[in-house]
Amino acid sequence: MTPSIIFFCFLAYTVLLFVITWITSRKATNRTFFIGNKASPWFVVAYGMIGASMSGVTFMSVPGWVGTTSFSYMMVVVGYVFGYITIATVLLPLYYKMNLTSIYSYLESRFGFWSYKTGAFYFILSRVIGASFRMFLVVNVLQIFVFDAWNIPFFITVLIFIVLILLYTFKGGIKTIIWTDLIQTTFMLLALLVSIYLIIDHMGLDLGSMFRKVMTNPYSKMVFTDWNDKRFFLKELLSGAFIAIVMTGLDQEMMQKNLSCRSLKDARKNMFTYTGIMVVVNFLILFLGASLYLFAGFKGIEMPLRSDDLFPTIAINYLGPVAGIVFMIGLISAAYPSADGALTSLTTCFSIDFLGLNKKTGLTEKQKQRTRYMVHVAFAIVLLVVIVIFRTINDRAVIDKLFTVAGYTYGPLLGLYSFGLFTRLSVRDGWVPVIAVISPVICYLLSSYSVHIFNGYKFGFELLILNGFITFVGLLLLSRRNSR
Repeated sequence: MTPSIIFFCFLAYTVLLFVITWITSRKATNRTFFIGNKASPWFVVAYGMIGASMSGVTFMSVPGWVGTTSFSYMMVVVGYVFGYITIATVLLPLYYKMNLTSIYSYLESRFGFWSYKTGAFYFILSRVIGASFRMFLVVNVLQIFVFDAWNIPFFITVLIFIVLILLYTFKGGIKTIIWTDLIQTTFMLLALLVSIYLIIDHMGLDLGSMFRKVMTNPYSKMVFTDWNDKRFFLKELLSGAFIAIVMTGLDQEMMQKNLSCRSLKDARKNMFTYTGIMVVVNFLILFLGASLYLFAGFKGIEMPLRSDDLFPTIAINYLGPVAGIVFMIGLISAAYPSADGALTSLTTCFSIDFLGLNKKTGLTEKQKQRTRYMVHVAFAIVLLVVIVIFRTINDRAVIDKLFTVAGYTYGPLLGLYSFGLFTRLSVRDGWVPVIAVISPVICYLLSSYSVHIFNGYKFGFELLILNGFITFVGLLLLSRRNSR
């Protein structure tokens, strides 16, 4: 595959997104940008959320991750199911009852000003870091296979990518993203299915034979029973449930799409449908990962230094030009939702939670729109800078970093919402930011020295639960009897 062909695929896909943008962003208002005029079809949201939740990280990292963790990630996915059920039955009714645009407004009504700002700040911090990780992974592949050949610096590659996303989310916001996610999910799933088919074909097998080969291989092991192992099934099951709750239910980007549905009933149907599709898609990704390792052994291919590089290496160098094109389209399809939803939700959060744009009755619609445009551009610049910085420090599987960071930044959100929902106590609001800083620091120290402190125990994704629990206890110590 030549750089020109890859670039043409990227360009053609981008043009398709801009056509959708033109159709969906006509006569767009601030209400359109923030909540899609409360008119998004639930089935479109459900299907599109698959691409948004998977992103380039899952598309590339999880297949390579199979080599060291086998299918243990499916225990996390099973945990997701319980988390999504909680979102549909507990959080969505709350958000719809309060008619929220930013979900962090709940914290202000429940606790007060500083709790509210703390929740919004932690979302912005975690979304900037997480979105930058995801975008880096994809942009770095484009850099290696396209722009390095043309001597274009990495900074310029990132700049092009960010500017394109900025342009097509500028006016339509969440309404545009709902429909672009539909296209992006479709292409990503096609890339997975075609890649699996081509691997099976190159190995001279049929689907049944390949399925049996994968499921009888150690790669397919899902349940690990060693308590000290990071892959211990109970750790992953519980962690998956809480990861789903915080990274979807307490995440403005994902909930903004749910809140754009016509009603609570539609939003719930969206969540349940999304849950079923998500389980199937994650299994397909793991099946692809095992197939890649079996194919590498079959062909005698040397393993790349980083597991993230396994999928692109085989797709582009060993499966023929069709596989290379399909992989690049799938990767680009997985990349865009990582950035467009993040940029839109960051703009929404900062505009509503820090600037109070929805409360400023003295401003005209055009003045509010102008402010929103400025915030949108500012966050695009922030993402650009963080991605460039991240390239200099990347040293391990990106998905591992993503969930590690989430464990620190989403933990205080988990503690705040849990305390708000399951107690009737108030807190000393001014001390909440202190608790939200102390909790991640304690978790970091425990994680760093857990092997020595806890006789060989290593923290995995359950660090998120611990973080939320410490925040909850801290809030309890600061609590007062009167309720808000």
